[in-house]
Amino acid sequence: MFIDDDTRKKLENIVKGIVLEREEDNCTAARNLLCASFRTSTTVKKDFEGQSRIKKEQAEFLRHHSLQNNWWVNALPGENSFLTRGGEAKIYYAPDRRSVIKVNDAVYYATWLEFFNSIVIHNLLFEDTAYSFLGFIEIDNSLLAVLKQPFIASDAPVNLKDVKELLAFNGFTNTKRNDYFNKDLGLILEDMHDENVIVNSNTLFFIDTVFYTVSE
Repeated sequence: MFIDDDTRKKLENIVKGIVLEREEDNCTAARNLLCASFRTSTTVKKDFEGQSRIKKEQAEFLRHHSLQNNWWVNALPGENSFLTRGGEAKIYYAPDRRSVIKVNDAVYYATWLEFFNSIVIHNLLFEDTAYSFLGFIEIDNSLLAVLKQPFIASDAPVNLKDVKELLAFNGFTNTKRNDYFNKDLGLILEDMHDENVIVNSNTLFFIDTVFYTVSE
């Protein structure tokens, strides 16, 4: 994890709700599409119910544009590939067994724009576990994002002190328990417990992050 000037500028633009130019990956494309039509929220976890109307509007917006961008996933991996379920995602082994498929309902986010902001921020900061956006699938009238991520096997327990030190080195202050805040970047990072960060070959890998953008 290293935040260079280029990354810092991109993060600033995400917080300000500015479209990221010259980025071709599907995660950024989906985020830019939403960003061009909806305002980025800067009030974290306030008026969550009021935001639900906007989230529904964004879901319809994404359904429409997904047809144009070929962002529909026809089928998920079989139940024999099912790995686990987290707070917001069902996780499957990908056919290559080197990646996982995460089917995410964005329940932790007030809007779909918040969700894709978080995904793009994760990809900027944690390239080793970057997400690829495969598209959407609709189950029981609910829109779900289908993401692919490298599979990292754990070979040692996580020391949360090491997580805290790494994040502190990059400007994130521990606010409570496993939650962090970077005032300079305007980012909140939550829920960095030992299931969302794993160790392999003495290296920390952040596999599940929840970012929120804030600004004064």
